[in-house]
Amino acid sequence: MKPEISTTLLPKTNPPENEVSGVSSISGAVFNISTSMVGAGIMSIPATLKVLGIIPGFVVIIIMAFLVEVTVEFLLRYTNYSGEANTYGGVMAESFGKFGSVALQICIMISNLGALIIYLIIIGDVLSGSQSDGVLHSGVLQECFGFHWWNERAYSVLFIVIFVMLPLLLLPRVESLAHASAVSILLAVVFVVIIAGMAVYAMLEGQTQELKLFPDFSDGFSYFNLFTTIPVMATALSSCHVTIHPVRAELEDQSNMRSAVRISLALSVVIYMAVGFVGYLLFGESIMADMLVNFDQTSNSPGGLLVNAIVRLSYALHLMLVFPVIFYILRANVDELIFPRKSLLASDTTRFVSITLALLAFVYFVAIALPNIWYFFQFMGSTTVACIAFVFPGAIVLRDIHGISTKIDRTMAIIVVILAAVTSVVAISTNLYSSFGNTS
Repeated sequence: MKPEISTTLLPKTNPPENEVSGVSSISGAVFNISTSMVGAGIMSIPATLKVLGIIPGFVVIIIMAFLVEVTVEFLLRYTNYSGEANTYGGVMAESFGKFGSVALQICIMISNLGALIIYLIIIGDVLSGSQSDGVLHSGVLQECFGFHWWNERAYSVLFIVIFVMLPLLLLPRVESLAHASAVSILLAVVFVVIIAGMAVYAMLEGQTQELKLFPDFSDGFSYFNLFTTIPVMATALSSCHVTIHPVRAELEDQSNMRSAVRISLALSVVIYMAVGFVGYLLFGESIMADMLVNFDQTSNSPGGLLVNAIVRLSYALHLMLVFPVIFYILRANVDELIFPRKSLLASDTTRFVSITLALLAFVYFVAIALPNIWYFFQFMGSTTVACIAFVFPGAIVLRDIHGISTKIDRTMAIIVVILAAVTSVVAISTNLYSSFGNTS
């Protein structure tokens, strides 16, 4: 029997194996998929526009969204074609055997684990501050209450983990997170509105920065640096590949899944373009890889401090609500890898709670112990995310065990596989060269 990744946790009455009744609407699917797309990567988009320029940056966002839509279409087409493979892991197992499903699970676990750790690091930075290049950036709690033991990173993040995230993580269905996902998307929109208002005010005061429409190749800028932006864009938009099957399994009408993905992509593209343009307009060439650092600036007015705090808190709250959706996928894959022959996870309360607590504790302790791991996970994201979003779907089409791919499908599959391989190799090589160059 081919191994598959569990898509849901609660079975209906006398269900067929791995099948769950449709309980989700298309709006709930859109919110869950959009939440997985609009994560930590949103803060890096202005920095990518600084490298690429406004026009090429927008073009790359649109191209990446198109490629994501294509590869999602590949996965959905091969899902349940034979009546057996109804998950991403099942499709990989059907095409490449156990090796394929295990390779997918490992990539998903590495990518999601890294994302969750980074989410907690950012939340800790917002609440309790951080130190970068010898400069101390105070958090919102320190700015409001001063420096105390209880608002240090370890305690503030622990409070969020126990009282905000854990109750959401104990919900057995991903559909149960639809309302949290809707609030998360709303917070992302609020964030965009606030920084747009700041940009309008800066324009009226004549304080906006000059924007580059195209990349500037002066001052020794390398063409290869352009490739480092593509994994950032891809990582941001391609997180939906591991979400579509759990969400699809709970849709009342599973034929609506393609529409839900397209709506989610359109919404995410608008949010990314808006955040990228406004962030670059506000901070120009001084924009940091994590735009939140730019909002942690000294302000002479209480109003300025309040706006900065609201911007950072809205983003932190957004990540708190994205966290459970990503965690859900990680937990399902860990359970399938460790207990492949066990019953559905929610039917075993001890196993469900144990895996949840163990993973959450690991993510928390790593985020506290290693608060500066951006480059490490950037390298991991350039490989595992590229495999999940582009290499594996393209390989499934090229393998074509059902004989349903067209010539156009195979051509697109070759394009996405080559693009993922080339950009990842160039991005990793450029970052390594820059790192060693800076230390030499």
